[in-house]
Amino acid sequence: MASATPPPGAGMHGATPRPSRGNASKPTALPPGRVAAKRAAAADPASVATRRALQHGGRLDVDRPLPFLVLGRHEDDRASLARRLALISAAGIAWPASDPADAEVRREVARLLRAAQAHSGRGPGAPLLVWLHDLPCDASLDAESARLERFEFTLAASDDGAARQAETALADALATLRIDQRVASVRTEPAARAPDALARLLSRLDRAGDGVAWLALGLPQVHRVPGSDTVYPQLFHELESGVFDALLRALAAHMAASGLPAPAHHRALGRSRFLDAALEVDRRLTAISASFDFLLGVSPIDTVAAFARFRAAGENVEPTFHYRPLPIDPAAAKGALHAIDVRACEDPLLESLLSEKQRELDQQLTMLQTRNTPSFRYASLLQYGGVDDELLDDARSILRSVHDDGRALADEGVDCFGVRDAAQALIDRYRARAPGFDAEVCLRDDIAPGLMVTGRSVLVSTATLVPRRRLDALLQHEVSVHVLTAVNGRRQGLGVFGSGLAGYEGVQEGLGVFAELVVGGLTPARLRLLAGRVVAVDAMIRDATFVETYRLLRDEHDFRAQPAFNLVARVFRSGGMAKDAIYLRGLRQVLAIVAAHGDLAPFWLGKIAASHVAAVDELRVRGLLRAPLVAPEFLDRPDVAARIERIRGGATLLDLTRLSPTLDP
Repeated sequence: MASATPPPGAGMHGATPRPSRGNASKPTALPPGRVAAKRAAAADPASVATRRALQHGGRLDVDRPLPFLVLGRHEDDRASLARRLALISAAGIAWPASDPADAEVRREVARLLRAAQAHSGRGPGAPLLVWLHDLPCDASLDAESARLERFEFTLAASDDGAARQAETALADALATLRIDQRVASVRTEPAARAPDALARLLSRLDRAGDGVAWLALGLPQVHRVPGSDTVYPQLFHELESGVFDALLRALAAHMAASGLPAPAHHRALGRSRFLDAALEVDRRLTAISASFDFLLGVSPIDTVAAFARFRAAGENVEPTFHYRPLPIDPAAAKGALHAIDVRACEDPLLESLLSEKQRELDQQLTMLQTRNTPSFRYASLLQYGGVDDELLDDARSILRSVHDDGRALADEGVDCFGVRDAAQALIDRYRARAPGFDAEVCLRDDIAPGLMVTGRSVLVSTATLVPRRRLDALLQHEVSVHVLTAVNGRRQGLGVFGSGLAGYEGVQEGLGVFAELVVGGLTPARLRLLAGRVVAVDAMIRDATFVETYRLLRDEHDFRAQPAFNLVARVFRSGGMAKDAIYLRGLRQVLAIVAAHGDLAPFWLGKIAASHVAAVDELRVRGLLRAPLVAPEFLDRPDVAARIERIRGGATLLDLTRLSPTLDP
C-alpha cells in the first residue's frame, strides 16, 4: 500500500516527541506499511510526529512531515469551530486567546518554520500557515429568534500565486456546502489583509517568518445556540466535516501550485495514524458488541420440535418458540454505550463510522429489550428496513419462473459431521495460505438446521443435512465471505471492521449469495428460498399471522411443509424480524456493482456496507488500513471468472437461472 506521507523535504516538520500531558491522546504505532516512513523520519528528529499539551493551554499535533500548519486561536473551548478544525488536522495548533498563550504559540511556530527551512530551504515546499478564526455572533439573535445566524465564510490570503490558488479552491469548495438546508456563501477579503491576530503573530516572528505564505478562514457561528455557549451537536458535526474536507482540498491545491508531489487524494492529507482516543472508543464499542450475540439472542432454540408440534396440531395453531435467556441487561448496556464520547476520536470520518455503529448497537439492544413483544417488529424495521415494490416484484417473479424439480431431495445428504469436516478443511486451506487465518467450527444442538456464523466461528446445527451439490456453495458463503471478512477485519486496527460497520449485513449476505452463484451452487430451491423470505417478510410487515404466511408459501408458492415452516419461523422470530429480506436485496446490490465493472476488493478488507466504500478508500490512502490477509479462494477458479463475465455482459436477476449448471432445466 502506498504511503500517504509526502517525501522528505516536502514541508513542515514536527518537533521531538514529548510524553502526552493532560487529556491529549497519543498516536498509535504505525501500521506495517508505514514502517519505512517511520525509520526515515527517525533520521531527522524534527520530522518525528509529536502530540503534546502547551504550557498555557491548547495543544500541538504534527502527525508527520506536511507542507502546512493549521492554527486555531479561539475564545471558547466548547463551541469553537476553529479549535475543533485545528485539533483534527494532521498538523495543527489549537490554543485559547491570551497573551501568554499567543507568545508560546509564536515561539512554537517559529521553531517549526526554522525546522522546515533548515530541511528544505525557502523554495518549493515552504509551509502554508492556515489561520482559522471564529467570526463574531450576531448579538441581536437569541434562541427564539425567527432569523438564523448568517451562513457566510470570510477568506483572505497572502499575495503569492500558490496561496491564491489555495484561496480559490477553498472558496469553491465552501460554496458547495449544503448544511441543514442552507447554502453557504463566501466573502473574499482584500488582497493580503491578514486578520489582526494573525498579523501580530507574523510581525513578531523572527526571520523564520519572512515571506511565509498564509491563508485565513473566518468561520460562521451557525452551529452555536444564539445567546449561549452551547452548540447544536448534529449541525456542528456536519459543519466540521464539510469545512474540513474543503480545507484539505485547498491544501492539495496549494501543494500542486507549489510544485510539490500531489497526494493520491486530498483526504490523504488527513491523519495517518489512529489516536489513542479513537482506539479507546473502538475498544469500548467492540466490547459492548461482543458482550452479547445478537442473532443467537433473537433466534429460537427449538425450531425442530416446534415444527413437530405444529404438524401434530394440523398446521392451524400459531406455534410457540423458546429462547435463550439474555446474558446481559440491555438497559445497562445502553447506558455504557451512550457514555462513549465518539467525538473524542478527533477525526470526522472515524466519528461518522463509529457513531453509526453506536446507533446500530442501540437498535440491536432495543430489539433485545422488546423481544417477543409487538414492538420488536418495529425495531426490526428500523434496523433492516422494509420491502420495496421492486424487490417484492423480483421475488414474485423468481417464485413464478424458477421451479424446484426436487433433485435436491434425491441428492446424497451430508450430515452435520460431514459439514463440520468440510468447513474445517476449507479453513485449513485458508490457514495454509495465511497462517493468521484464525477460525473454528462448532456443532450446536440449539440452533435451527443449517449453518450460522458468529464472528470467526462457524456454528453447525446437529440437525443439518445438506445436499452434496450444495455443500461447496454453502461453505463459500459462510467461510469465504462471513468468516474471511471477520478475519481480515480484525487486522485493520479498529475492531469494528471485524465485528461489522453499521448496515454491513445487506451487502455481506449479498456477497455470500453471489459466492454461491458464481461457484455454480445456487440451486432452484435455494433461489426460491431467498425469494420466499422476501414474500414472507412483506406478509409479516402487513400483519399476516404465522399460519397465514405459512399457507401463503405452501399453497400459493409451492413450498414443501418443512422448508416453509423453517422460513416463516425465521421471519417471525422474537416477534417479527425483517432481516431475511436483505439476502435478495443484497444480491441485487452486488450484481449491480459487478455488472457495472465495479471493484469488490474493498469488501474483503472487513465487514462494510456499500455506503462505506468511499470511507475505506480514504482510510487506505491515509495509510490506516492494511491489505486483506487473504482473498476468497473461489475468485481463482476459471469457471467463476466465466460466470462473472456473463454477469458483466448484462445478465438480469432472472438470468441467474441460466448462470449455474445446477439451475439448468
